[in-house]
Amino acid sequence: MQLIDGKATAAKIKEEIAAEVKDIMAKGGKQPHLAAILVGHDGGSETYVKNKVLACEACGFKSSLIRFEENVSEEELLDTVKKLNDDADVDGFIVQLPLPKHIDEQKVIEAIDYRKDVDGFHPVNVGRMAIGLPCFISATPLGILTLLQRYNIETSGKKCVVLGRSNIVGKPMAQLMMQKQYGDSTVTVCHSHSKTLKEECREADIIIAAIGRPDFVTADMVKEGAVVIDVGTTRVPDATRKSGFRLNGDVKFDEVSPKCSFITPVPGGVGPMTICSLMKNTLAAGKKEYYK
Repeated sequence: MQLIDGKATAAKIKEEIAAEVKDIMAKGGKQPHLAAILVGHDGGSETYVKNKVLACEACGFKSSLIRFEENVSEEELLDTVKKLNDDADVDGFIVQLPLPKHIDEQKVIEAIDYRKDVDGFHPVNVGRMAIGLPCFISATPLGILTLLQRYNIETSGKKCVVLGRSNIVGKPMAQLMMQKQYGDSTVTVCHSHSKTLKEECREADIIIAAIGRPDFVTADMVKEGAVVIDVGTTRVPDATRKSGFRLNGDVKFDEVSPKCSFITPVPGGVGPMTICSLMKNTLAAGKKEYYK
């Protein structure tokens, strides 16, 4: 069993990005600029945005954080999105999800200029990804693809099961694993209502678990030599930790890992790669790689 170290891989990629940014600026080019909008004080979102700011520093990017209280109006938020769309210095920006209930998330996503949508959630980017055109790919699926590539994990012709069908991970992951230039795999998507979920998993060469249920994937669902990618990050109460909780994956790591050829830990697997992929997208936005 080989552990897939997302933390070390992400650190290496950030070094590569920083070297490229240094080179761009030495030639008189523009410093990439990532902005983030954060609404409210959700613990997970706070941590995530803080890590994004640190990652920007490591990559040599300029970063801006715009904060709003939970009660911000949809109108004010959309107005800020428009300002960022129009700001020539901002190459890419994200609106941290989830948003409060009174705000229409989809409306906000669609208001973002797709050329600055480094989260890859805008319908233009989602549509282009689905048919294999250059675009911003959402950060978690891009991070997973990068890990598979960096660890030289064979995906072509393999049977891949994606657990979960969210717009952020499950759906784009399945699309990418199916496409010739990325996964080139035979893909099955399972979810909470799939009748033959366990049987599908037992036949899979690669399992990508993004179902949001701690310890959902157990040893009896995994065949010998499978590759298991755990996207789950649920906060589980843990009195032994200073924070009072620990991050728990969708995979029962201790019993599943001995059967795997490769497996990602939680934390330290997919998580660091998500932020690192956002940095890759921001660099691409700064270079106008996909959209002029």
